Formats: sequence, C-alpha cells, structure tokens
Amino acid sequence: MRNSSVIVFLFIVLNTNAQSLIKPGDNSFDKKFIKNTHFEMGYFSVSGLHTAEISSFDVEVKVNGKTISVYTSINSPAGDPIWIDTSIADINTLKPIYRSSDNSDKKYHIKYGNSIEGYYYDKKSNKGNPVKDNNNGGFFDSFIYPYLLGALPLTSGYKAILPVYEYKPDAKSMISNTLITEVKSSMYRSEITGEHAVWKVSVIEEGTNVKYEYYIDKESRKLWKVEILTSTDKQYLLVDKELDYNPFTATFDKEQTYKMISAGSGTISGQIYARDNENTTKGGIAILNVNKKQYAQQGTTVVLIPYTDYFKEWIALNEKLRKKGRAVPLSNEAAGCIKVTSVYDYDGNFEFTNLMPGDYYLFTEFGYTHTASRTEVVGYTDTYINGLFQGTTANTQKNRYKTSATAALKKIVTLNKEGEKIKVKLKKTL
Repeated sequence: MRNSSVIVFLFIVLNTNAQSLIKPGDNSFDKKFIKNTHFEMGYFSVSGLHTAEISSFDVEVKVNGKTISVYTSINSPAGDPIWIDTSIADINTLKPIYRSSDNSDKKYHIKYGNSIEGYYYDKKSNKGNPVKDNNNGGFFDSFIYPYLLGALPLTSGYKAILPVYEYKPDAKSMISNTLITEVKSSMYRSEITGEHAVWKVSVIEEGTNVKYEYYIDKESRKLWKVEILTSTDKQYLLVDKELDYNPFTATFDKEQTYKMISAGSGTISGQIYARDNENTTKGGIAILNVNKKQYAQQGTTVVLIPYTDYFKEWIALNEKLRKKGRAVPLSNEAAGCIKVTSVYDYDGNFEFTNLMPGDYYLFTEFGYTHTASRTEVVGYTDTYINGLFQGTTANTQKNRYKTSATAALKKIVTLNKEGEKIKVKLKKTL
C-alpha cells in the first residue's frame, strides 16, 4: 500500500509541472457554458460488470448577473433527501461566496468574505464550533468546481490545476489542488438519445486521492457521466438520467393533468386474471376454458395514466423504442400525475377513485401458471386376422404441462361524466 502511495505521489508531481494554474478571475473560462440547468444523475456502486443504484443527485444550477448558485440534493431511492448542499460564487470571477451542507454526519455553513466565517456542527458527537479561517481568495469552492469543468478550454492534451477549498475541522489546510491530468476524445452512448462525442476529462483530487473521469459533451458541455475510483479502490458511477430530454410535440399541463386524478368523483375498478383457453373434449363435446381463473396476487401493482395527448405520445415513443432496448424517461412533474394502486384481495380486485371525466390508460403485469397438453405417441399395435397383417395403430398418451408465464395487460377506459363508476376486466386468455 505504501508503494502505491509513492507511485501516486510521483505521478502527481511529474504531471503538475506541465499543468497551468487556474484561479478565480482567470479568463480561461468560457461563460457561455455556465448557464441555468437542472438535471438528475443516478449514483451507482460498481462491482465488476454489476451496478447497483445507491441514490440520485438532483442538481440545479442558477445563473444571474451577479452569481452562480449550485443546489444539490442527494436523495435515497425512495426520493427522500439524505444530503443537501449549496454553493454560491461570483459569476464574474467565480470566487466563492457561500457554502452550506447538511447530511447525517454534519451540518455547517460558511461565508467567504475578508475572512471565512461560519459554524460547524458534528451530529455524531453532538458538538459544534465556530469556523474562522483566512481567505486569500485564490481558490474555488470544492463543491462547485465540477460544474465549471465544461467551461474550460478543453482540448486533447489539456492539463490544469484548480485550487479548491473544503472545510474539515481537523485538517491542517483546507486548500488542496484538483488536477486535470488528461483530456482526450471519447464517446458516450445514451440509451435514450444515442451516441455523443465527448471530452473524457481525468481528474485527481489531492485532498482525497479520489480519481474521476468526467464525460463532457463536446458541443453543449453537458455532463453525461462521472466514473469514480476511491483511494480504497471502490468504484462508483454517476449517470445523467436525462429527465430534461423532451422529444414531445405535445405540451404537458401539470395542473390540469393532476386534477384529472385527484379532483373528481369518478371511479374505475376491476378484476385482473389469466385463464387458459384450451380446447378439450368430453363425451364428444368440446369444452372451452376448463382451467380456473388465476387471479393477480394481492399487492400486484396497477397503473393508471391520464390519456392526454402528452401521455399518448410518451406511450407511443416507448413502444417504438422498446425494440431497441431504450426508453423515454418522464420528468418528475409528469411522473407525479400517474396514479398507482394495488390489488387489494385474493380475487384480483383493484380500485381508483377521485377521477374526473376523461380517458385513462390502465396497465398491469403479473405472473401466473400456464397449463398445456400434448399428445405423444408411446408405441404401436399391429393387428392380424387369421395370420394376415391388417394394419398398425398408434398408441398415444396425453400429457399435461405447467409453465410460468407473465401477463402484461392494458386497457383504455373512458369516464363520460362526473361521478361515473366503471368496472372493467383485465384478463389474459391463452
């Protein structure tokens, strides 16, 4: 481990000599790439070829004539915020002005003035202390610099050093260097929008010895992906969820769409089941549907989507892209207008209430057992009369089989008037 540290140290020292030092006020930044944006990135742990989502980063960048503000909320898979961070800098010089952070371990806020002042509270030890530090102005805030990388004059072979400030109560120095060690051309493939030419920007943080690979769009400077390798060789991944992608021609009306699922008195209820439609005979009479209904299990999810022009387009786009293994994501606002319920008993029953008149798209998916039968020849019988061969008869046996199957069911339902109650059947028949 010691040899590894020495190698990393030598790598940093050798590369530092070829890098230009960039500080706030440097004219290297192209301000047209520092703009308002709002995006969400999935945060994954990586083990070999397997990834598992840990949380998501909701990032909003606001720019005006005076400041650039970066608001970051790290959310659990359930959508609850587990880390909230704010970083504000002067838009002209990019000198830090304010920083606050709140997570399960700590909470603090600092102001960058003639000196750096604020308050730090350790939640684990239940102890707090005032922050007081010198401010020489020659650094960036550690939480804002990743969103400034795209504004640098990136080109193949580009290298730079960015001093950053990160407050840590026990650190001897709060300032450390972030090293851009390599920039080269690469490609990023999105499951939604296809391939994009990017700059692959390699970064090492001296303060943490964490390595990053930033994939930044060559044209728009959009941040597509970040690969992370910690000092303990743990790997993580940040990937843009592309919730800002909008291929729709129809406009989404959040207020009216949400009213459809919440402001009415109509009801859509029904029953979900699967049944084999296997022909058999008994006494020479054909019998259909001899198998009992197999109801969707209690707890099966049922989805109801207001069938507006916007959602019609979304459904059609996804059905088209599904063959290519791609999908169009929904914005958080649109997803919030989709209603979800569950089968509430053992007979596959569900119910949606508080619906206004209009068209609705019902969808569910559940597993069940499919039965089948097959007649097989198990032998032959030769017939002889008075020693003369008369013919051969096949001996058959009918075998029944059971296999697991999945039913994906959808139906468009219309409520014509206020207070109407409609009951439907969502069934799969084979």
